[in-house]
Amino acid sequence: MDQIKVLFLIAVIGHLICGVCDCLITYVPGGRKLDVTKMSDNKVLSDTFANMPLRNPLISMIAGCFALFMVGCGYYGLYLWMSAFSKTYALIILIADALLLSFGVAHHVFCGVGEWFYVRMGRTEDARQAVVKFMKDTSLSMIFCYIGLITMGVVLFIAVVSGITSLPQWACIINFIPVAVILFLTRIGGASNWSGALMFLGLMILI
Repeated sequence: MDQIKVLFLIAVIGHLICGVCDCLITYVPGGRKLDVTKMSDNKVLSDTFANMPLRNPLISMIAGCFALFMVGCGYYGLYLWMSAFSKTYALIILIADALLLSFGVAHHVFCGVGEWFYVRMGRTEDARQAVVKFMKDTSLSMIFCYIGLITMGVVLFIAVVSGITSLPQWACIINFIPVAVILFLTRIGGASNWSGALMFLGLMILI
């Protein structure tokens, strides 16, 4: 297995770990699931997190940061692979990877911190307001993280469709964006990570 495929394999594992970390702060023991559309209703939010152990957001933050660096290795591998076909596309992927890593780690920590403090502060209305304000004030980390992630998906799609890579044009579907869109519609936790793992697994097989 060459270096690029090893980096892709690391990314598959990283996405799977990060997906589990997403689920740790999305699903509460007992079957409850966080509904971000109900963040303004503290009664619903408090009931949802009634059985959430503080260790879940802590594990999510620590393991998630490590997992994101593993994911970053995969996109660096994508940069190395793309360099053989287009220096411009490769450079865009490298810059986007830096955005994903730097802002993605921050966003992952902020999500865990917000949830930890909400539960630790007794799930009160004051706690909800503080956490909601915190998440709004740090929302740029989420925005830039997803800009980086989506940019890499779009560049890969264009490169494959245009025929400049060694992949057949139909392989443009081996991309996390279409899979993520389908998974997001199901409202499953960790959708972007499950789709990312599938993408790198597909690329490992085809490249």
